[in-house]
Amino acid sequence: MSIHLKSWLVRSYHFLRYRNARQLSGTGVSFEHFRELNRAWLTNSGIRTILDVGANKGQFAQLARKVFPAARIHSFEPLPDCFSEMKVALKGDNNFFAYNKALGKEPSFLDFYRSSHSPSSSFLQMEDLHKQAFPESKGGQEKEAIRVEVDTLDHFYETTKPEVNILLKIDVQGFESEVLAGASSMLEQVSVVIIEMSILKLYKDQPLFHDVYTTMYNQGFRYHGNLSQMLHPATQEVVQIDAIFVNERRD
Repeated sequence: MSIHLKSWLVRSYHFLRYRNARQLSGTGVSFEHFRELNRAWLTNSGIRTILDVGANKGQFAQLARKVFPAARIHSFEPLPDCFSEMKVALKGDNNFFAYNKALGKEPSFLDFYRSSHSPSSSFLQMEDLHKQAFPESKGGQEKEAIRVEVDTLDHFYETTKPEVNILLKIDVQGFESEVLAGASSMLEQVSVVIIEMSILKLYKDQPLFHDVYTTMYNQGFRYHGNLSQMLHPATQEVVQIDAIFVNERRD
């Protein structure tokens, strides 16, 4: 049975079995992703603000809005075309705020490499393993980088003072350590972090699971399992996970 057929059968089953799946039909939000995020311990934790770092076209923001209907969502995306699509996707949402910039360890302007598959775009050079693990990115990255603005989460927090409790989502294709380095003060105010972490090296000089885990642990967060994980299509190795960390200091 092909992967596409299996996926279709799973979606059909969910549509017939679950009311939420029928309600989400046509909204652009995957029921599978909704079910992953819509966990009682998380929805009951009083999340008031969501910081969406590496927003792409607003996929996570749309999902988060369904799970946290009253939260304020702040999304950051450096690619201009993806930023424009993101604003359209959440048009009319008065509690949604979009920023056409990246986040890192200090305010600056840096070279950013666009991928033929936009979610794989990164400040780092893509390794061949990435193209194998994610065939949609086999076109690689454009040779000419674009210059993008970089801010820090600490600066954002100081100037915006977002309401706690805060859920921080980070999906930045190997730039995780840089984002966290610019958020050392703000992390004290964050309750939950969902961060994409690589098990295998997908970008040159990127941090791997242990590196990011150590940073989070030293900041007072405990690993709370995975929201999801991505497998290599040929070997079925785990190549990336969406890891959950909970701030022990805010328990």
